[in-house]
Amino acid sequence: MSSLATVPLGGTGLRVSRLGLGTAPLGDFYERLDEHQAIATVEAALAAGITLLDTSPHYGNGLAEHRTGTGLRSVPRDRVVLSSKVGRVMDPHRWGDVAPPARGFVGSLPHRPRFDYSYDGTLRSIEQSLLRLGTDRLDLVLIHDVDSWTHGEEMIEARYRQALDGATRALAELKAQGVIAGYGLGLDDHEMAERFLRDGEYDVVLLAGRYSLLEQPALASMMPRAQAAGTALILGGVFNSGILATGAVVGAKYNYAEAEPAILTLVTQIERVCAAHGVALPHAALQFALAHPAVASVVLGAVRPEEVTRNIAALQAAIPAGFWSDLKGEGLLDPAAPVPL
Repeated sequence: MSSLATVPLGGTGLRVSRLGLGTAPLGDFYERLDEHQAIATVEAALAAGITLLDTSPHYGNGLAEHRTGTGLRSVPRDRVVLSSKVGRVMDPHRWGDVAPPARGFVGSLPHRPRFDYSYDGTLRSIEQSLLRLGTDRLDLVLIHDVDSWTHGEEMIEARYRQALDGATRALAELKAQGVIAGYGLGLDDHEMAERFLRDGEYDVVLLAGRYSLLEQPALASMMPRAQAAGTALILGGVFNSGILATGAVVGAKYNYAEAEPAILTLVTQIERVCAAHGVALPHAALQFALAHPAVASVVLGAVRPEEVTRNIAALQAAIPAGFWSDLKGEGLLDPAAPVPL
């Protein structure tokens, strides 16, 4: 097993590699994967020294957890910080039509999900995750997808209240009992993350897509609140669903959909600065995300072992200081955003 730099994850007592593996793509996100290739990707990440694996029942209705658990058995369990999520409970019984794949996933396990952020639903979700993963414990548990985009304006307040009164209470008790090392939030919505931080105490926030080279809406308020509370940050979605990895190409994805012209134009401008300095866009996106002092780790997805190798190499790529100053000078990056030294 190789070695990557690790850092403390807030006050959890855990240490995590600066680069983690996000397993959403292993749930057949956008494309169906070869089973052996998917499992080999997890094994490659662990062999390369990645110690943080983040997964969820949502990813292919449990498929990503199933594949992650198989790959996890390639190393001793105590070498890995394993994170999964709650908020969905699966019905494993086939009745009527087979449940459709989760949004954005083209494949899945034949299990039907239902939202449940209650105390009992949280415990059941964790139990199901342990079975799919084939392990005896989770290190981190995150409350997943409490946002208007997922639930709609008519349901979001009820979901939020249930997550605060039910899931949060269950996870706090599990931490107090030593069953888990920490708990927190796994959200795309920085405003909702900040609302949770005002109303409760959380060890970690995994924020997806709202702090990236393309946009930094979480910078002004949510991230300082997390720092003040001692809440560690993990970033996901630092390529904004793909466009900061592919560039402004035809069909580029932004927020899980085809990018609109304004986003394509903005990314094209960032690419122009990249070209002037000989910087690869994905390298800049990854290193920017890690430069904020509140960020412990960035989780990147991969669907084949060579992508793991490529992501790790991006950590060491040289980026001149002038690149960051030019981005800020042209108004393409928030002037207050920390950048790599």
